[in-house]
Amino acid sequence: MRATRTVDLVYFNAGGGHRASALALESAIRRAGLPWTVRLVNLREVLDPKDGFRRLTGMDPEDVYNKRLARGWTLGLAQELKLLQGMIRWCHTTLVRQLQEHWLATEPDMVVSLIPNFNRALCEALASTLPGVPYVTVLTDLADHPPNFWIEEGLDQDLICGSAKAVTQALAAGHPRERIHASSGMIIRASFYDEQPVDRNAERAKLGLDPGRPTGIVLFGGQGSKAMLGIAKRLPDTQLILACGHNTKLADALRELPARAPRLVLGFTPDVPRYMALADFFIGKPGPGSLSEAVQMELPVIVVRNRWTLPQERYNTQWVREHGLGMVCSSFTKVEEAVAELVRKLDHYKSATRRMQNRAVFELPLMLEEILSRAERPLSGSSMTPVGL
Repeated sequence: MRATRTVDLVYFNAGGGHRASALALESAIRRAGLPWTVRLVNLREVLDPKDGFRRLTGMDPEDVYNKRLARGWTLGLAQELKLLQGMIRWCHTTLVRQLQEHWLATEPDMVVSLIPNFNRALCEALASTLPGVPYVTVLTDLADHPPNFWIEEGLDQDLICGSAKAVTQALAAGHPRERIHASSGMIIRASFYDEQPVDRNAERAKLGLDPGRPTGIVLFGGQGSKAMLGIAKRLPDTQLILACGHNTKLADALRELPARAPRLVLGFTPDVPRYMALADFFIGKPGPGSLSEAVQMELPVIVVRNRWTLPQERYNTQWVREHGLGMVCSSFTKVEEAVAELVRKLDHYKSATRRMQNRAVFELPLMLEEILSRAERPLSGSSMTPVGL
């Protein structure tokens, strides 16, 4: 009989993808029938429990980052990342002390991190307070952005990597092969795998769309992006589903734009799989979550790589090219030509998406169960066979 254990999933709200991954993993653990108490741990709340940053500035630190993403103010983030990492190292002793107090008070049986940058402090604090409790880092990017981003050298941890590139990076950083676990992709919500028969023509018509037109879905995460306005202006003859998330001003502006093809402008919706099922291709930023969701729904992608692309997302465009999953442009000013080329070869690109068999949402609970079982076995017990390698 499986033992009941308490498992902490550490996330924060910067960008939204880390929280989405934590929620997807929580749901996957539940669906796998593991008798664990799963706790979602917002690292910002642990490190700033009295909301000092919010009282000083009027907003959470994650909100500052998310507003920059929504407005496209991403130039220079590579340099700012280095400053952030320097500050984290400078505050390392203080961070470890705060986290030690947290782990002593909460006593998890396993900690799973779904965030970058803070893993050294998290792991060292756990090891010094609760020796033997396993620490796992689940990369929610397709690859690391070294140094000191996802894969830290010299830590007693397990790493779950969603690409061959990330596995190679973990090995190069000196982690033993038996502590590196290769999943078949990024973890996304199980709802993207729940097959429900859809009459696309009827559903499109019900939403005011032309059943016979190639349709793109434009999506830039939960906060949207002003880049969507430029895309919509350059594609007046392309039928689009424009998902704006929580950005109501953007949604209003898009509804006012003239267009010769039908359009559907959405506010926040938890039912992204439904609208992806009605589309033929995806346009957006090369975020690992959105790309993985689109490919799972057999949607070829159009993304951009340039100086404004987030540093940790630049490899994702290479991944798109390597697997032939769509078009990578230098700017969305070229989106009209990209759409024309993609639609012309739509069947070819769709075949490429079907070759990508991402089963991470079903693989990760089993990997975590084996990691926890290995940690609880006597030292004389047999060594663990690496999962997925």
